[in-house]
Amino acid sequence: MDIVGKIIQVLPLQEGVSARTGNAWKIQSYVLETQDQYPRKVCFEVFGEDRIKNNSCNVDDIVTVSFDIESREVNGRWFTSIRAWRIQQGDVTAEAPDAPAAPAAPAAAPAQPAAQPAPATNVETFDAAAGADEGTDLPF
Repeated sequence: MDIVGKIIQVLPLQEGVSARTGNAWKIQSYVLETQDQYPRKVCFEVFGEDRIKNNSCNVDDIVTVSFDIESREVNGRWFTSIRAWRIQQGDVTAEAPDAPAAPAAPAAAPAQPAAQPAPATNVETFDAAAGADEGTDLPF
């Protein structure tokens, strides 16, 4: 999945050591605000030192974030994480992919007139105000 927006906050780097494996880990979190009519804020994270180095971004950068969403249960409560696996500068979803141009339409026989639809007969109209008062079985 991809989301496009402006980075509005870079949260402090978190790091530690896995209790299970003893390996060191790092997570960098960012807050992105979408550029939609009704902007939404999305907090996502980049996990792993290599990914953090390769996918760094700063406040006010416009980026396209490719991510996975995963939920997990701990003691009866559910937690959802949005983990980015690629951050690209700019809105790459707006760019058209490099595709070959569509072939030109072959010269065809002269266009034939479109068939005329048959005139409608026995068409009933629905009066919303009358239909609501008639006790119909519609739920609205």
